[in-house]
Amino acid sequence: MAIEHNYAPDYAAAPGEILEEMLDVRGISKGDLAERCGLTPKTISLITAKKAPVTPETAIQLERVLGMSANVWNNLEANYRLFRAKEQDYSELEKHEDWLNRFPIKEMVRRHWVNKGSNLAENVAMLLNFFGIGTVASWEEKYGNLCVRLRKAATYQPSREALAAWIRRCEIKAAEVETEPYSKERMGKVLDDMRGLSCEDPEVFEPEMVESMASAGVALVFVGELPGTHLSGATKWLSSDKAMMALSLRYKTDDHLWFTFFHEAAHLKLHSKKLAFIDGTDKNSQDQQEEEADKFASNTLIPHRVYNRFIEKGIFTADSIRGLAGELGVAPGIIVGRLQHEEYLGWKTPLNYLKCRFQLVE
Repeated sequence: MAIEHNYAPDYAAAPGEILEEMLDVRGISKGDLAERCGLTPKTISLITAKKAPVTPETAIQLERVLGMSANVWNNLEANYRLFRAKEQDYSELEKHEDWLNRFPIKEMVRRHWVNKGSNLAENVAMLLNFFGIGTVASWEEKYGNLCVRLRKAATYQPSREALAAWIRRCEIKAAEVETEPYSKERMGKVLDDMRGLSCEDPEVFEPEMVESMASAGVALVFVGELPGTHLSGATKWLSSDKAMMALSLRYKTDDHLWFTFFHEAAHLKLHSKKLAFIDGTDKNSQDQQEEEADKFASNTLIPHRVYNRFIEKGIFTADSIRGLAGELGVAPGIIVGRLQHEEYLGWKTPLNYLKCRFQLVE
């Protein structure tokens, strides 16, 4: 079995150091070298003192005088400058310990989203790599104020960093899903057929959901929530013709799963692509969009006319719920969840056994 070793040297020789050694070995003075290369003695002194670079033009002159390829001189210079830049970068990264500590790093490592570094700078760099961002300042610009349209506990303010990390993981997974260009018409047809899948087992409905949504231009991904987020789902446009829908399966029951799915689908179907983010959107507009998504999900799963007729009868038994579910072609747990939400049934009702519970495995 081959074992791979990653060699990361902690030192890079400056071209000036190599030049100084070559001059000593060959007994050539800096003045003599300067004369042969058509340079000033000061230029050679600055190079050997690591205060001036070996330019491509100088590299050519050194090749002619000393016999070492100009490519070697250029590579030495490039490697040295890159090493010094990394040193400076790591010094800057070490200033962001507070930023790093706001993320659920242990959980992200446990889920293999990131690898733990050996020091502070490596961990900050690792996190920036995860986000595909070059600097912490850039992260603040792109993700710091990120608030994707999502269903979450209304009274809970999620951790900004944990939320951003969850969204980023969803983006990474969604990027791996090949989709057709987004089609609003195709999306409508897919949603019309999707409700019946609620009666199937996860082994059946999950791949069918993913494939069907991909045909409409939506990458559907399932990613368990991170501590400090308390969210159920999110939507985001990855490009003008590809959208992402992410579900966390937070409550692990079929009624919440399917309501969240259709709620998120409503944002993609009914609302502008520019409104995938709520940052900068006024609160009243945001509330209106959430209400529209709620109504779409409720009416798609259980049409109002049929639901109101059922409520008027006032008979909420296992048999009546199964009968309505059979009529609509949906899982009985969806009926139970709707009745609980509207307080016709308590959250601890004995009829909870009609709900199916799922376990998300990533």
